[in-house]
Amino acid sequence: MLPGVIRRRNTVMPISFALAAMLCVSAAGAEAPAPTRDFTRAEPGEARPGGRATSAKARDRHAFSRPAPNLKPGQGLDFRVGNGFFKRLWVSAPASTRSADGLGPLFNARACQQCHIRDGRGHAPAANWPADNAVSMFLRLSVPPQSEDERRRLREGRMLSVPEPTYGHQLQDFAQQGLRPEGRLHVTYEALPVHLADGSVVNLRKPAYTVTELAYGPLHPDTMLSPRVAPPMIGLGLLELIPEADILARADPNDADGDGISGKPQRTWDRETGRPALGRYGWKAGTASVRQQVADAFAGDIGISTPLAPRHWGDCTAAQVDCLAAPNGADAADGLEATAEVLDLVTFYSRHLAVPKRAKAADRQVLAGKKSSTRRVASPATRPST
Repeated sequence: MLPGVIRRRNTVMPISFALAAMLCVSAAGAEAPAPTRDFTRAEPGEARPGGRATSAKARDRHAFSRPAPNLKPGQGLDFRVGNGFFKRLWVSAPASTRSADGLGPLFNARACQQCHIRDGRGHAPAANWPADNAVSMFLRLSVPPQSEDERRRLREGRMLSVPEPTYGHQLQDFAQQGLRPEGRLHVTYEALPVHLADGSVVNLRKPAYTVTELAYGPLHPDTMLSPRVAPPMIGLGLLELIPEADILARADPNDADGDGISGKPQRTWDRETGRPALGRYGWKAGTASVRQQVADAFAGDIGISTPLAPRHWGDCTAAQVDCLAAPNGADAADGLEATAEVLDLVTFYSRHLAVPKRAKAADRQVLAGKKSSTRRVASPATRPST
């Protein structure tokens, strides 16, 4: 996800993944739109939010899965091979398909594509287990710091959260044969009536999350649960190209312009440079680069080791002895289940997915809605009271 969070009306939410949304929101934090802005026509470049990386093809069910049209000659093959690894269904070790074994031992999905459906966003489960498997949504787990060392590492950005002692950073609801899944995500909903300005009432659903069927003992009493839906993949490489100074200049952490929106840049630990860096990816901007985000997904979601996360056991903890001792698919040459080449190809694919062209950017109704929403963001007087 994009760096920092937006704080609006005492609610904290992550900034949108989409590059165009980031530019609009962060610019709002820097200065209010000029009153002479022309809302009778689309602005230059508005129909192509990814610039030369925008796909001009039809917006269909494959709209998020196309390569950026400005790839250099020969790079199309890397994109297609990376897509193949993105779709690969990993299997448990040992297996006859040595290049694709090493799944788990505990995991949330067997392939990247299972969470990022056609490279788009995931979804909340339609029902609880066993009626639905919640494959594109999981629970992040954390506890308050338990030691001075953990507090120091949090201050320095070397870690962004403290994992739950038994279950680790996230709840894995699948396991290879012979092991038990850690538990099941369980969602209940509370009806939440909302009164609209025209007097009508709509009912929204407020979710509450718990864990059932815990297999390795109780959770820490102070465990915090954070649901995560897989985000869309488009625009990742473009976000990586934005200079850090440009992002920091638009943060407005103290809401200096009084528009009710502020962004606070996230600092995280860059494992490739060994230094703190601006967080750009993940729901709370906890990862510095696309490559590290891909490696973390391999490790946490699928249980596959890579050069940046060489743990064959994925997110298993010391309390999960059988998981640590389970067979793995590490190659004898480099001791990894996904080689540096595989990691680089999936990273290349993730960086170069095209951004779809914007639909009806010049439509009168679209422009009218844009004018209305821009005025609401720009004017503190239009903000609802809290």
